[in-house]
Amino acid sequence: MTTLPRRRLLSSVAVTAGLALTLTACGSGDQTAKSDGPVTITVNNMPPATEKLQRQNFLDDVAAFEKIHPDIKIDPKEGKMDPATFSAKLAGGQLENAFYVYFTDPAGLIARRQVADITPYLKEFPDIQQIKPNLVRVFGDGKGKTYGLPEGNYTMGLVYNRALFTRAGLDPDKPPATWDEVREDARKVAALGNGINGYGDYSKNNTGGWHFTAEMYTRGGDVATQGADGKWTASFNNDTGKAILQQLHDMRFVDKSMGERQLLEWADLLQQMGAGKLGMYLATADNIPTIVSQYKGRTEDYGFGPVPGGQGALGGGGGYMFSPKSTPAQIKAAMAWVLFRHADPARIEAGKERDARNKQPVGLPEPDIFTGAAEQTYIAANKKYANVPTQNFAPFVATQATIPLKLEPPDAQKIYAVLDPAMASVLTKPDADVTKLLADAEKQVNAILATVQ
Repeated sequence: MTTLPRRRLLSSVAVTAGLALTLTACGSGDQTAKSDGPVTITVNNMPPATEKLQRQNFLDDVAAFEKIHPDIKIDPKEGKMDPATFSAKLAGGQLENAFYVYFTDPAGLIARRQVADITPYLKEFPDIQQIKPNLVRVFGDGKGKTYGLPEGNYTMGLVYNRALFTRAGLDPDKPPATWDEVREDARKVAALGNGINGYGDYSKNNTGGWHFTAEMYTRGGDVATQGADGKWTASFNNDTGKAILQQLHDMRFVDKSMGERQLLEWADLLQQMGAGKLGMYLATADNIPTIVSQYKGRTEDYGFGPVPGGQGALGGGGGYMFSPKSTPAQIKAAMAWVLFRHADPARIEAGKERDARNKQPVGLPEPDIFTGAAEQTYIAANKKYANVPTQNFAPFVATQATIPLKLEPPDAQKIYAVLDPAMASVLTKPDADVTKLLADAEKQVNAILATVQ
């Protein structure tokens, strides 16, 4: 899952919308080398009609791009790459020239030779030099070839209710830095009563496995590791995995700081936070504007800190890959579109201005894809047009560069589905057997990993 706010598991969970850089249709440099004559390209990831503002921004960008590149015609499509239909679309010639993928997708697509090699065209697009190399490497084969371009990334942290922290006698500028502190602070917040829970976690529809993975990373663990022979094996049935499940069990049944209502999925914790009934939970920063817009929370009430433990943060993102059935002219045109919309340094400030004008959140502590001068432009524009209380996110900003970013395991959704029951058991059964839960899950996950190429 690319995080539940950002992953395939719940594409409805629209984390994708928050961390992606949606830049405006204002002047930009010509990123297409020489014109290869008129060409039409199909691209996906057009927002649905129900997302009126985002769709209009997308169409405005299409019009601006076509004005700059009169020889290129864009045929936009809704949706993203769907693994269930991908091979059939590719075989039938229906795959878009540029299609959106999550960071967990490129390795498999490259190994199966289902995407175009864009290495020969990279030098024709100088803006790529201002994209962080580690993000570009996500789309590489490890042997010097590149098959895609990133458009945005994210990392998890701790969303917490500053107002409840203050009422509980906690410092709202110092969110818990360790899991022991999480437990202690959760007890104090829950002691406020009136149905307030100190900490929340997921255990349904793959969200439990996703959070278990995130919590393993924060403690320095892994869910799956790859050996020198290239084979993957489960790596969570150990003291770290047991500590996670045991602490959640104890917070639920001993401390009673997590509330009786369990089997929660993505929207449940946002709703609790918006109602002022939850102290904290792991999430991405773009949960905060959703809590405010959809669940009637107050922006000033929420803070964002680094993941407790700090030994690793689950992160991810997305980008675009290109159909191997595309012509060279289509590949270059599609690359020009992706860079124009998501990675054109000349359009960064205009993008932030448009977001602010449209009352979209600006100033959230989201990682950006740029480096060098482009990154400085991004930081300055974010500060100039900020319309959220950026001081509330200072704990995250101060530490994010020091916490390693770790991607999801292979076949993440299948693994998360296996881990859900373990999370559900420790949160609903006082007599849950942590050792047996992990042993059973390990066998199932190893069976899944045995099929990974």
